[in-house]
Amino acid sequence: MKTWPVTSPFPASEARDDVRRAAQTAAQSATGEPRALQWLLILLAVALVGLILVVPLFIVFSQAFSQGWTLYRASLVDPNALAAIKLTLLVALIVVPINTVFGIAAAWAITRFRFKGKGTLLTLIDLPFAVSPVISGLVFVLLFGRRGLLGPWLEAHDWKIIFALPGIILATLFVTFPFVARQLIAFMESQGAEEEEAAVTLGANGFQTFWRVTLPNIKWSLLTGVILCTARAMGEFGAVSVVSGGVNGQTNTLPLQVELLYNGSGETDYAAAFALSSLLTFFGLFTLAIKSILEWKAARQLKEGSSN
Repeated sequence: MKTWPVTSPFPASEARDDVRRAAQTAAQSATGEPRALQWLLILLAVALVGLILVVPLFIVFSQAFSQGWTLYRASLVDPNALAAIKLTLLVALIVVPINTVFGIAAAWAITRFRFKGKGTLLTLIDLPFAVSPVISGLVFVLLFGRRGLLGPWLEAHDWKIIFALPGIILATLFVTFPFVARQLIAFMESQGAEEEEAAVTLGANGFQTFWRVTLPNIKWSLLTGVILCTARAMGEFGAVSVVSGGVNGQTNTLPLQVELLYNGSGETDYAAAFALSSLLTFFGLFTLAIKSILEWKAARQLKEGSSN
């Protein structure tokens, strides 16, 4: 009987690995850039990030504590500064829930239904990204100001919108409402509607489908949109500066208070401006960290859903 020589599989496996490595090396040499150019681009990117991001952060904190901890603390507990912080938080607490409800409704309608005007709705959602915040604030002044379209009627009924809290809320609503909607639209489109369709097939109504299927699936993406909306609401300057009137201790939000102190004549005002700026910077860094964690969780959830 004829016998065949028995060979070990390891040399063949090593040969395949060698072929694979050779192919990868050939592909890199054919399409890749020289290593020196790669290092040059990396160093250029790091230098730009350091110049644009790290250096300004260092300046903010160094100037904030330049006069010592005592002045830093005094700047934060100043009555006008506390009023600006409270107003900023109040506006965010009102604006963010409204935009969250709108964002969920808009994202669900756009990604789960077909209707006329869907493109128009998407364009309107993106409108604040295209319009300057200062222009949007001016529009509210032309509508609700004393000489605006509705100004005489509002004045006759003793309703004050411009240079008051309602105007600040309206301006902040306009510049922040795309964030939750856009975050959810992109995620829900990539996720698909198979689970919702299965729930409806099994007899679930609209509320049950949303509460038990949709909301758990979009929770991380929703939180990311809420964080971004909150950060923009607390840091908005252009639109709010037009409609607030800049009354110190009354209609100044935190960014407006920073500008007021920065333009002050004394060294104390200059240090106080950077002290308040450090609060916004702390919040921005915290927002960035939370956003990265939530995006990672959303990406992992999407990957697990696609694998299942």
